[in-house]
Amino acid sequence: MKQTRMKNFSLPYIPDRTNKPRKNGLTMMMDKGLSLRETENFIEANHHLTDIVKFGFGTAFVTNDLEEKIALYKKHDIRPYFGGTLFEAFYARGMFEDYLRLIDKYKLDLAEISDGSIIIPHDEKCNLIHRMAKDRTVLSEVGSKDSGILISPNKWIKMMSTELEAGSWKVIAEGRESGNVGVFRPNGTAHTFLINKIISKVKPEDILWEAPIKNQQVWFIKLFGANVNLGNIAPNAVIPLECLRIGLRGDTFFENLPADYAERLKQVNSDEDDDEDE
Repeated sequence: MKQTRMKNFSLPYIPDRTNKPRKNGLTMMMDKGLSLRETENFIEANHHLTDIVKFGFGTAFVTNDLEEKIALYKKHDIRPYFGGTLFEAFYARGMFEDYLRLIDKYKLDLAEISDGSIIIPHDEKCNLIHRMAKDRTVLSEVGSKDSGILISPNKWIKMMSTELEAGSWKVIAEGRESGNVGVFRPNGTAHTFLINKIISKVKPEDILWEAPIKNQQVWFIKLFGANVNLGNIAPNAVIPLECLRIGLRGDTFFENLPADYAERLKQVNSDEDDDEDE
């Protein structure tokens, strides 16, 4: 019986998790304006489970203590970066060079390029990725934030593939903080056909799936296992997500138990139900 050492005690049949610094099994937390004290508290509880932190949309422009927050995250081996919407705000104003200088000012080694709110010709987007990737690690986002804009599976595949070739470390599959666009339907359920088409051509480990809602996280974990890359996770959901990953919540409880365990436990429950009927 395999024992996996966790933080506080040992438990069998817990799936292996990659260790920081991780290439796969990433958890990206979305910081939408935590205070400095809240950041400290978050790090104390979650730094071992959090790989990257996105300053959501344009919050970096108005958040207090930005430089101190960045330093705190970096001190605890969490890589912070500015959300793609801020990049788009600079790009739309013809200020790409200013954006590069901003990233350098805050000593960020991770940067996102997206076109979810504006239209950037894809060749131009790939050129920007290639240029930025010379000195930084690049995340590029695919998919529109507008639910009315539908992108064919073949176009998703082409964009993801060419952006990875241009130098992206990971491509982000758009889901937005609301979890109802991009790879999700308006009701929040996964676009199963679209996702299956994507992973038939793009390696799942090269994709970071935005999945802010628990049932979306469960869906991806059941499909890809504990070490799927997930993003747009709320600060108070990082530990609950880790429990989903390793089968310590009801939604994924049986994912890693041996089949005979699962069948025996289900039979016990069935027998108890029969007793109650009598």
